Amino acid sequence: MFHLAQSLYTHLMEWPEYSVLILGLDNAGKTTLLEELKERYIKGYKKIPSGRIIPTVGQNMTTLAVDNEVRLKFWDVGGQDALRELWEDYYSDSHGIVFVIDSCDAERLNECKNTLEKIINDDKVEGLPILMLANKQDMPQALEIANIKEVFNKMAEHLNANDSSVLAISARTGEGVSEAVKWIKDRVVLNKDARPPKFRK
Repeated sequence: MFHLAQSLYTHLMEWPEYSVLILGLDNAGKTTLLEELKERYIKGYKKIPSGRIIPTVGQNMTTLAVDNEVRLKFWDVGGQDALRELWEDYYSDSHGIVFVIDSCDAERLNECKNTLEKIINDDKVEGLPILMLANKQDMPQALEIANIKEVFNKMAEHLNANDSSVLAISARTGEGVSEAVKWIKDRVVLNKDARPPKFRK
């Protein structure tokens, strides 16, 4: 009887829901990351193989229950140059930002840095936790995480240390993804007074 009542309560209760933007340059691996998240948190979901993923034109969105505590609504927004002007339309309703960096694309690392600086300098982003993910760390040509941190930690000096981090991941293999989800979940919850969640059944 207890388990039935507990199941009914869980079904009826409202969950805090936080919106998290997945941003980054095109081909950074944002959609591959979203597919990995869906396979981990949606029972029975089979992710699209990374070789079959096409560039996002517009957005992909999914809502995931994490640790039976919160729902995280992830927005994967296209990273092509022409689409980046649309990112700011999402900032006011967001609770956190995951910025994906292509560790194999050294030539565009400076463009990546400039793009992130533009995000951070937007007033609507002030106070949001920002997680920088050095993706494709499974590839032999990937830049060392220490070199990527050297570039992006200078930016993090302008942010509260608790509100930003650089983590190494491989969206393709899933390495580091669980740690990334835990970091962003913990930070959006800590920031709930400044950016309250929505509550949904």
